[in-house]
Amino acid sequence: MLNRRPGLMLVGLCAATLMASAAVLLPHDARAQGAPPAPPVQVSAPLAQRVTNWDEFTGRFEASEQVEVRARVSGFLDAVHFRDGDLVKKGDLLFTIDQRPYRLSVDASRAEVARAKAQVELAQNEVERAEGLTQNRTITARDVDQRRANLNSAIGTLQGAEANLKTAELNLEWTEVRAPLAGRISNRRVDSGNLIAGGQSGATLLTTIVALDPIYFTFDASEADYLRYQRQASSLRTGASRDDGIVAEVRLSDEQQWKRRGRIDFVDNALNARSGTIRGRVVFANKDEFLTPGTFGRLRIYSGEADALLVPDAVVVSDQANKIVLTVGPENKIVPKPVVLGQISGGLRVIRSGLTPQDKVVVGGFANPMVRPGATVTPTPGEIKLAASN
Repeated sequence: MLNRRPGLMLVGLCAATLMASAAVLLPHDARAQGAPPAPPVQVSAPLAQRVTNWDEFTGRFEASEQVEVRARVSGFLDAVHFRDGDLVKKGDLLFTIDQRPYRLSVDASRAEVARAKAQVELAQNEVERAEGLTQNRTITARDVDQRRANLNSAIGTLQGAEANLKTAELNLEWTEVRAPLAGRISNRRVDSGNLIAGGQSGATLLTTIVALDPIYFTFDASEADYLRYQRQASSLRTGASRDDGIVAEVRLSDEQQWKRRGRIDFVDNALNARSGTIRGRVVFANKDEFLTPGTFGRLRIYSGEADALLVPDAVVVSDQANKIVLTVGPENKIVPKPVVLGQISGGLRVIRSGLTPQDKVVVGGFANPMVRPGATVTPTPGEIKLAASN
């Protein structure tokens, strides 16, 4: 038994050597039979379709008119005639300031006017009497001139008194603070019983009112968009749209459809030097007064029709600052392509640039972690369809 052990060791060593040599001689494919297969993906060419192009912007609604309500005269606030947040009409009574001192001022001014009228009548009589006496030379011409001067002075005093009376009546009228425009009023900033200041400067802010119908939507467009629209102005602005403005649509953050339509009525006269944008404004009807100033929205503006390539929005992925679409290239390897996105049309995403009609876009199986740039895949035919219209 002991003599057989060296022989057995020699036989085992030879067998191991032969197995190693066989492994070296096997081809590469035979050794790779244990590797996982290439993941399957569905591919399809981008859908070519003629679409209506819309440029989208983010902005907010603003009041078409806004006013700060302040008193023109000072005094104690007597009464508030509205509820906070009410809809008011132009001319509605909002606040009343203590009117008693202003009524007294009107009465005093009326008394001054009456006294001035009496002086005018007296001076008029003196002039008429003097003119009759000059014919008999009972009175000198100098005395007549003096009486005429007294009449003119009395007339001037009367005119000043009448002006003071109008001022007093106007101040009394201003003790009733009325709505200067129709719209929604804010809350009162001062309660009854407080002393408020009036006048042209330093007047107490009482409340604010914003007009809701129509309502404005303001947005900022880039310089590139502005230049493109300027060059397209001849084709986009027909004879009717020159007067009515370019059509624009807006939707709120919780809306899916573009149900609200308005027209651009203003574009600023200069680009912002810091941001490189220009401000535009769209006017919308707001009959139900649902839209409120300060609300954000998404705006789209018609920019013509063109042939475009469309892919499902789900296949667009982000790569740092770029948007990319995965495609299958030569040797069935994944090739990422940076793209420029357009709007959603027919449930698909418009690709403005970055793809060709011959590209094989990965439309299924891209969620597999093994499907990544440079990986080898097994492509199968897929299909891109427009969403069914309701």
